[in-house]
Amino acid sequence: MTDEATLEVRDLTTRYGPVTALDGVNVRARPGEITAVLGANGAGKTTLLRSISGLVRGTDGSVLLGGRDMSRAPVEAIARAGVAHVPEGRGVITELTVEENLRLGDLLGATRPQRRHRLDGVYEMFPALAERRRQEASSLSGGERQMLVIGRALLSGPEVLLLDEPSLGLAPRIVTQLFGLLRDLVDRDGLTVLLVEQNARSALAIADTGFVLNLGRVVAADAADTLAADDELRHAYLGF
Repeated sequence: MTDEATLEVRDLTTRYGPVTALDGVNVRARPGEITAVLGANGAGKTTLLRSISGLVRGTDGSVLLGGRDMSRAPVEAIARAGVAHVPEGRGVITELTVEENLRLGDLLGATRPQRRHRLDGVYEMFPALAERRRQEASSLSGGERQMLVIGRALLSGPEVLLLDEPSLGLAPRIVTQLFGLLRDLVDRDGLTVLLVEQNARSALAIADTGFVLNLGRVVAADAADTLAADDELRHAYLGF
């Protein structure tokens, strides 16, 4: 990965009718790092990811990928530029096998060797999926389904991975395992990861940097360990 995979959000404002969901937000995420976006429900975290991936349009400000302005690009163009968005919830197709679900992530015209290499990489990262590749996705646990949707996103060969609440509904032990695998992925492949989470403690444990949103505004931005050590900030905004 190169600086072309640096993601920058500059002075981004996004509105839903009269409601301002994001108000002049600035966020920067670098290759080889996990950048956590934290805050309570309604803080604007999901809107931020949707604005980056083009699912909603900002009314002001810009979204840059490697210095290229993607603010008005179609969703497909943003995906082709290397941005993969894993929304909240485990959107697997339960009637399909694990491998069939994974192959749905390969919609951007990769060559056969590229597809094979990426699939092997997903199975290497998530051995549980490799063991169940021929089983229907309905047989997977919640944690395995989350691994599956992340793996499916990786099949597109992204440079930037947007993750929305991947720990939601998972047991603490599974969250620790999943986040450990995510950290390993970033260290191995140099991805740029923007991780939206309410589970602030777990997110900061694996993140390099963090941003705290409150009512659509960034109220804190710093190294992850600095944010985790700030008792006043944690009690006020992060709930631990």
